[in-house]
Amino acid sequence: MSVSRKSRLVLRRLAQALPVIVFATFVVFGLLKLVPGDIAVTLAGENATDARIAEIRTLYGLDRPFLVQYGDWLWKAAHGDLSASLLSGEPVMTSIARCLPNTLLIVAIALLLALLIGVPLGMLAASRPGTWVDSSVMTVASVGVAVPNFWLAMLLVALFALQLNWLPATGSAPLSPDPVLALKHALLPGLALAAGGVAEIARQLRSSLMEILSSQAVRTLHAKGLHPARILWQHGLKNVALNMITVVTLLANRLLAATVVVEAVFAIPGMGNLIVNGAIHRDFPVVQGVVFAMVLIVITMNLAADVLYRVVDPRVR
Repeated sequence: MSVSRKSRLVLRRLAQALPVIVFATFVVFGLLKLVPGDIAVTLAGENATDARIAEIRTLYGLDRPFLVQYGDWLWKAAHGDLSASLLSGEPVMTSIARCLPNTLLIVAIALLLALLIGVPLGMLAASRPGTWVDSSVMTVASVGVAVPNFWLAMLLVALFALQLNWLPATGSAPLSPDPVLALKHALLPGLALAAGGVAEIARQLRSSLMEILSSQAVRTLHAKGLHPARILWQHGLKNVALNMITVVTLLANRLLAATVVVEAVFAIPGMGNLIVNGAIHRDFPVVQGVVFAMVLIVITMNLAADVLYRVVDPRVR
């Protein structure tokens, strides 16, 4: 794939992403206006006079029409300014820069664990269809889908943190000074998130591989005497690569959203906690900034998947 084609692909996808960004942020901005309560009253204090509350609304532009407020926020966001928190006064970009690495580390560990466990399980089930191995893998996958993340998170804390004292129960640590400590803090949240991912990858890979392995082309390879393991690795996995890229990309998007619950259980200062606290206190700039950052991350992952499609399978070009 040439550089010019890659550039055109990136530019085309970015142009298609602009309406998505505008729509997502517009909907969230509108929903925040429907949340009960008045941030101006919170900022002014319970015993504040009506004049002081009106002054606060004017100061932060809360008395302007809805579309004017949104347009002003969107214009600033397009220039890299996500405003500042109404409660703390901290720039939203600073808050995101502090919390985003914690969330991305958890998602990365969960995705890695899902691949390391789910891919072998899916291959094992597909290579022995209809046997007790296949049934056992599918049972484990069903349990993984059914178990709630928050329940599994609390179970992991009780076992590995409180009883065995192997891993920390709450909090996070930055990667730069002590990567080992950061990984220890992120391992339990990553495990809690990875359960559903393991099940999804195993089921999707089994289904795709069984379809490939039952094809006429693979039966011909068996007739020629090729070893089943070689057929599975060289022909089966190669033909399901595109499908698995889609599965992994969608899984990464869902894991990013699911961190809200896990971060609450483990008291991790990540993007999930940031947006929940912002929504509770009607801190509009914080919520809008987090949503904007999340949308950009999802768009980037989808763009990377589009590029991988063309690298893995030249026919897509």
